Amino acid sequence: MLENPCMLRYSSFDDDCVREESNSDSSYGSDNSAAAENQQERLIKIGWITGFVDGEGCFSINFIRQPDRDNRKGYKTGFQVAHEFAVTQGAKSVDSLQVLMEFFGVGAVYVNNRHDNHKERLYRFVVRKRKDLVRTIIPFFKQYPLRTSKNGDFLKFAECVRRVETGSHLNPRGLIEIVQIAETMNHCKPRSEIIRILRDYTPNADDLFVGEDIVPSAWRHAGAM
Repeated sequence: MLENPCMLRYSSFDDDCVREESNSDSSYGSDNSAAAENQQERLIKIGWITGFVDGEGCFSINFIRQPDRDNRKGYKTGFQVAHEFAVTQGAKSVDSLQVLMEFFGVGAVYVNNRHDNHKERLYRFVVRKRKDLVRTIIPFFKQYPLRTSKNGDFLKFAECVRRVETGSHLNPRGLIEIVQIAETMNHCKPRSEIIRILRDYTPNADDLFVGEDIVPSAWRHAGAM
């Protein structure tokens, strides 16, 4: 369902966004019937968003190499943890992404250079700023949970962002714990990718990557550092 309803902006600072909308109507002299209609309309819009994101959205955690450079201090672990909420659509449905951006009041819509089956250009609504994720996106989907297995990815995503918010990613043990969570998201990242991440910064890592006990071994090693 890609029809674009006229959406009111969501605010994570409201104790109850549905009640807030109803109270706002009352302050302008609207009667109870109008308030009830607005509440029902908002619930329909929220249902559209959760259904849309269930089908087309993605919550992802990625690891970007950030070593020391001549003009820039890198991360202690050598990696930055990147977090992203994104929804992708073809050019014909790009208006639906604009609706999401206006509703949440954060993020941006970008063109994707890749084409969908070479028929149309792809666009992405993306939210990467931690502040926007913590204050707006994560509270919304905790209040209005997704209905598919994607909710599991969201909860893991939220936990990873929480750990980054507390600075856990700045030490080897904390980074590896985030890697362990990310490894199970989005149909599971290839084990070879996890090995690469850990090998790049863990001393004597080649001695650790034996058999199936790769991540736990590295985790124990980091704990001794």
